[in-house]
Amino acid sequence: FGAWGNKDHDDSIRIIHRALDAGINFVDTADVYSQGESEQIVGKALAGGRRDQVVLATKVHAQMGDDPNAQGNSRRWIIRECEASLRRLQTDWIDLYQIHRPDPTCDIDETLGALTDLQRAGKIRAFGSSTFPPSQIVEAQWVAERRGRERFVCEQPPYSLLVRGVETEVLPVCQKYGMGVIPWSPLAGGFLSGAYHRDQAPTSLRASRMPDRYDLTLPVNQRKLDAVDALTKVAGEAGISLIHLALAFVIRHPAVTAAIIGPRTMEHLESQLGAAEVTLDQATLDRIDEIVLPGTNLNPADAGWAAPELTDSRLRRR
Repeated sequence: FGAWGNKDHDDSIRIIHRALDAGINFVDTADVYSQGESEQIVGKALAGGRRDQVVLATKVHAQMGDDPNAQGNSRRWIIRECEASLRRLQTDWIDLYQIHRPDPTCDIDETLGALTDLQRAGKIRAFGSSTFPPSQIVEAQWVAERRGRERFVCEQPPYSLLVRGVETEVLPVCQKYGMGVIPWSPLAGGFLSGAYHRDQAPTSLRASRMPDRYDLTLPVNQRKLDAVDALTKVAGEAGISLIHLALAFVIRHPAVTAAIIGPRTMEHLESQLGAAEVTLDQATLDRIDEIVLPGTNLNPADAGWAAPELTDSRLRRR
């Protein structure tokens, strides 16, 4: 919602209210979405008595404004930005406060210490991570135990029919440590909505900001279109929409608590409601595995985060 998506605040609020009326009771946002505007819209939508009906989640980490210190996972920034999110959301507490991405410049103990203090102060009820690699999920659990901190209770990874890399380690690690899992982008950034074709390239602001994930001239993204064509046939044979196939697949995994949908319009929302009631049989799941192998991402960029040792050649050379 906001400048990055639906710029109409009233329409965005109507979409949120429709979702709540349909039985959805978890709302996830982030400080960086539209630079705080999304949180403001959610806050307005939950005002007037709806706040207590919702498990409210937001995130911290990404750059906010021009201040070079207004980002990251440091104690200074987490404490400061939590207060800002509380103001924008018009609430006294956040149910789930998430670290949006790893920060290689900050020790995880500092991050956990700040989050623990916020939890014990009643500012947040619980905290989690988003798009963390399995090694750092494990490290955070160990540090919390050894240092007497509260721990990450939830991970928000990218997971969809086209982005299955987390099946290898992230999801099993979360199961091992009893963590909830709430995948983002279960429709693979819109690819699984059926909106993109070889003659219909993505035109959204998101696509322009992340061409490596949306440029249809790239072979890795053409592979996604090929998979979507095959998956559309599977959905048709199962008697359901591609959108319902995609969402049902994600929530069928035993590690997954709930899938996070991101409708920008009422039409988007209506097309996704009801997916929780869809059950995929073994034959359908086997067909899916043939199209996109378990544990693979068709486009590595869809993983949402890359280790600095891969993106900065200076860290690999001496």
